[in-house]
Amino acid sequence: MNRRDARLRDESGARDKLGLGTALRTWGLRHAQVFFYSLGQLWRTPLSLLMTATVIGIALALPTGLHVLLQNAQRLSDGWDGAAKISVFFGLPTLESQVRKVQTDIQQLPEVANVVFISREQALSEFKQQSGFGEALNALTENPLPQVLVVSPKSSTEPTALDQLVERLRALPQVEYVQLDRQWVKRLFAIMAIASRGIDILGGMLALGVVLVIGNTIRLAIQNRREEIVVIKLIGGTDAFIRRPFLYTGFWYGLAGGIMALVFIDGAIALLSGPVERLAGLYHTPFRLYYLDLITITQLLGVSIGLGWMGSWLAVGRHLRAIEPR
Repeated sequence: MNRRDARLRDESGARDKLGLGTALRTWGLRHAQVFFYSLGQLWRTPLSLLMTATVIGIALALPTGLHVLLQNAQRLSDGWDGAAKISVFFGLPTLESQVRKVQTDIQQLPEVANVVFISREQALSEFKQQSGFGEALNALTENPLPQVLVVSPKSSTEPTALDQLVERLRALPQVEYVQLDRQWVKRLFAIMAIASRGIDILGGMLALGVVLVIGNTIRLAIQNRREEIVVIKLIGGTDAFIRRPFLYTGFWYGLAGGIMALVFIDGAIALLSGPVERLAGLYHTPFRLYYLDLITITQLLGVSIGLGWMGSWLAVGRHLRAIEPR
């Protein structure tokens, strides 16, 4: 009796597994059919698809493109925050040997990573090359530039210790002026933080616009197929069955809009790349604009598809309940 019960349980379990597998295959097949059916429906009206995808692409490309430009600016300034330098200017009568001795003393300080000596002649030569006033400077009878030491603090130096180092350098003999090149870096990063917050706000507003655009497009599609929906409900079709093609339509709109946004962003970066590289060349900086990386591309497509799905879901949920057979 126990063997028979065990055999019956095994057969019942096998039938349950077979039934579950068949149900899963049927579910997957139905979704695949609707998936490609919705794409075929959109493919029959390419102009409408292109116009809607272009609107979505513009809305998504604007905040994403600004985010990419901000990332490029941050890459350019990545080393600036940790590369705050202290310029120590000496009086004109100060001899090079005296400055060299002070350089040795400063180098031994625990907060200092490196000290570079710039002679008066070297400073004048660099100023002629970079300022563009070489001919005017040649008319000078004397070199007006002082001896300079450029002090690079260690990256682990805290702001308080950095201020104390500046005060210590000011107290050195023959030192006339000490300049800490850090305040402008703080202001730059504060401006970047404000720009980043503004881009986030703009992105949220445009994302809401994308949801509304897709929702309105799906609403029009529902109204155009109103009679078909009524017939499906009369023969027992569920709301989930009716909702499915519209959700996949929102998926395709979101994907198409994301692809259009990528095209717009890459095109804009390609147009800006040449002028930016020429400008960087004038400052002797090997800088070039970076295109979208794989992570950003994936995030953009994921967000666009999610917005398309959300707009479609909201439109279908609202308008499908208003269509009932009479």
